[in-house]
Amino acid sequence: MKKLLIIGARGYGREVFNDIMIFHSGYIQVKGFLDDKSDALDGFEGYAPIISSVENYNIEDGDVFYCALGDNKAREKYIKIIKDKGGEFLSLVHPTAIIHPDAKIGKGASIGQYCTISSNVEIGDFSFIFSYTTLGHDVIVGENCTIEGYTFMGGYSQAADNATLHTRSTILPHKKVGEGSTVGAGSIVIRNVKPGTTVFGNPAREV
Repeated sequence: MKKLLIIGARGYGREVFNDIMIFHSGYIQVKGFLDDKSDALDGFEGYAPIISSVENYNIEDGDVFYCALGDNKAREKYIKIIKDKGGEFLSLVHPTAIIHPDAKIGKGASIGQYCTISSNVEIGDFSFIFSYTTLGHDVIVGENCTIEGYTFMGGYSQAADNATLHTRSTILPHKKVGEGSTVGAGSIVIRNVKPGTTVFGNPAREV
């Protein structure tokens, strides 16, 4: 059985723990959390312990990791620390997600509940696809992206590395959100988004 260390013991980390206890406990044992805030779970009952910070943890045989940090930059930072120590990451796919057999999901990625992942979709390493999101055919999501809940990406659309699409974003078919860009909640993207920019609104405009 895999012994999982969850990086981050805040809200999302607790969500991940509960999902594993409900849906994945047959093959994953949560060994504990890694968080530099040792009291992050004070007031919460029934969770595995916070073992140490990411920086101070010494990897043991059988350890695997999942990074439960929603911020792209923070996630990238702590993943690198563990990778440099030789750590292995697993992906988490919620059992209610509908995923086409030829979709490709990278390591350390997450697919939330009731997502629909269509034909020929590619999801890069360490990207998070949150609940009720729909990715149309031939969508490409780069590495270390955050695609928040209820987002829709039309066929052949793309989100480049480190992009963030906030809740209920709509990316029309064939449009691309550039590397490191952010799409505001509820926005409708009708033209390509330049790398490193933030857009918001309907239609989405740079802000």
